[in-house]
Amino acid sequence: MPHIKNALIRYRIIDRMLRNKYKPYPSKQQLRDACEDELFGSLGANICDSTIEKDMFAMKMEHDAPIKFSKKYGGYYYVDPDFSINDIPLSEDELSSIRFAVNTLQQFREVPFFQQFGNAIDKIVDRVAIGDNNDAEINQFIEFESAISVGGNEYLPLFLEAVRARKKVFFTYASFINGIEKPRKVSPLFLKEYRNRWYLISFDSTKNDIITYALDRVQDPMLLEDEATFPDDFSPSSYFQDTIGITAYKGKTEKIRIKTNKIAAKYIASQPFHKSQKQLSEGTEGSVFELNILISEEFIRIILGYGGEIEVLEPKSLRVTISERVKQMKNLYLQ
Repeated sequence: MPHIKNALIRYRIIDRMLRNKYKPYPSKQQLRDACEDELFGSLGANICDSTIEKDMFAMKMEHDAPIKFSKKYGGYYYVDPDFSINDIPLSEDELSSIRFAVNTLQQFREVPFFQQFGNAIDKIVDRVAIGDNNDAEINQFIEFESAISVGGNEYLPLFLEAVRARKKVFFTYASFINGIEKPRKVSPLFLKEYRNRWYLISFDSTKNDIITYALDRVQDPMLLEDEATFPDDFSPSSYFQDTIGITAYKGKTEKIRIKTNKIAAKYIASQPFHKSQKQLSEGTEGSVFELNILISEEFIRIILGYGGEIEVLEPKSLRVTISERVKQMKNLYLQ
């Protein structure tokens, strides 16, 4: 059974690599390395080339995977770029593995190490509990919130190792604005997840600044032997404590006051924007909330997302920013 389960896991690793648009046409060696890293980590166990060949043959025969080899690029690809093994119902062996893992996770749910993942564990438990994978009717009665994976998660072990070993890393990074790829050599400080996307917070000694990189735009990362360098005043535990989202910078927090209508007040009170949030007043016409944070683009977008349900009272600079964005929206719709 362990061999069967390992094969099922390898299928999904191979599938993910074949669908990685940022690193297309993986070679047999790259597929092999990825499977070894994810299945065995630092234990050093090996997977032979013939195993990868058999896996791809099984994927073709059992799941109709449209795998082809490109002589031009020296790697494998899906003829149908929209194909994914994830769209195929789970086998009984896979369901058995998931049930076992879920039961194990439940036993450790209250352990501090897992407490921050409580909601994620609950969602898995709920899905397993309401019916098996072959219950075709289940989707007619219930729909779970789903997140679209943007990639880059496969680099987490490498960057985490770099952080722990205090080593520099090298990679190619594609700009979000113009798509131009440039080489980067930085000292990883720590990793942060925000809205289902992973980010590397790093120190660039040439710029003498802390830079954030989205892992989905990282390509070909390498762990170097160079010793990492760190800013003297950096603290992972406090770097994001005064901000919302992934944007952080040096500066003073600002007192922000917002006025909301009655309905928005209930949402904001039940799901605070930030741990510093306080409700100053509550009335028939709405409520006033106060926060002390560094104003970030993410926070501005949250405010705009409420439309006319929120009014920024102070600071004036934020009020002006919101006003300018509203004018831009008005120009778009009233042309």
